[in-house]
Amino acid sequence: AGVKYLILGAVSSAFMIYGIALVFGVAGSLQFDDLHAQQSELIQSKVFLFGMLFLFAGLAFKISAFPFQVWAPDVYQGAPTPTTAFLAVGSKAAGFVLLIRLLVAAVPEVTAEWTSVLLVISALTILYGNLCALPQRNLKRLLAYSGIANAGYLLMGIVAQSEEGTVAILYYLAGYLFTVMAAFMIINLLTKEGEGEDISCLSGLSKRSPFLAFAMTLAAVSLAGIPPLAGFFGKFLLVKSVATEAFGNTYFFVLLAVAVFGVVVSIYYYFGIVRTIFWGRRKADEPTPTPVTIGLTVRIVLGCCVAAMLYLGLLPNKPVKWAETAAKVEAASK
Repeated sequence: AGVKYLILGAVSSAFMIYGIALVFGVAGSLQFDDLHAQQSELIQSKVFLFGMLFLFAGLAFKISAFPFQVWAPDVYQGAPTPTTAFLAVGSKAAGFVLLIRLLVAAVPEVTAEWTSVLLVISALTILYGNLCALPQRNLKRLLAYSGIANAGYLLMGIVAQSEEGTVAILYYLAGYLFTVMAAFMIINLLTKEGEGEDISCLSGLSKRSPFLAFAMTLAAVSLAGIPPLAGFFGKFLLVKSVATEAFGNTYFFVLLAVAVFGVVVSIYYYFGIVRTIFWGRRKADEPTPTPVTIGLTVRIVLGCCVAAMLYLGLLPNKPVKWAETAAKVEAASK
């Protein structure tokens, strides 16, 4: 996993650096406001477009979007759980913030030209992530494919090319942060207890630790996009941002159909986690499970994650306003 990440990461970084060089060679500047002011002339240059394409390829690797996602499952499974959690949230959030700055704020005319390409990449990322997650038994590998699918959903906000899309991305990332951190914290806690990372390690968790079972269930339900949790409202905002722009473009409706199909598929494997927690049976030769000990710090952090998932889902008004303020600041910077 380390070698794969090293090699593919180096290649993606090389793409980004080469893209930056091409953009600078044509535009004479790397400032976003300068690129925005010159975009009408720059879009006529094939060298500039190649530079932007290389930049997007490098960022697509960071967010694990199709077809640059092949590193994610092996790295998620092979890395220590805290490192995996950081990669799942940190690198994805940073990648999407830069995509917003670059494609939505700096060169929206280029993004408009690439609408079909971005739409196809978003749809394929959603399908690939959800369909490949179905047969997974390793929890971290399952969350890796889930992360790929979520990158596809987030790309819908870029496809929308609107302030609503930017707001949806920021809101979704906030909910995704607390949901994924809760899931990986529980996995890390169980593997510290000597368990493997197979989904069967969750068997009987409802009896071993009702609090962990409740938190993991909420995380799975939120990731599946079931109300009234953060994941549902985040997906709703992303779908709404695309639906607003869909009339007059049939392909947008195709993307919406793919997104709904992806949500339906994800319900199956996420609820496989819930089924294992409450109704899973351990093998006869396995030792009797012992209660899971939870430290005070872990209880507080998990409690904050659970509270955030419920707050973002049940009372989304203030968080949405915060995201709108951030999106307006970004738009004003153009």
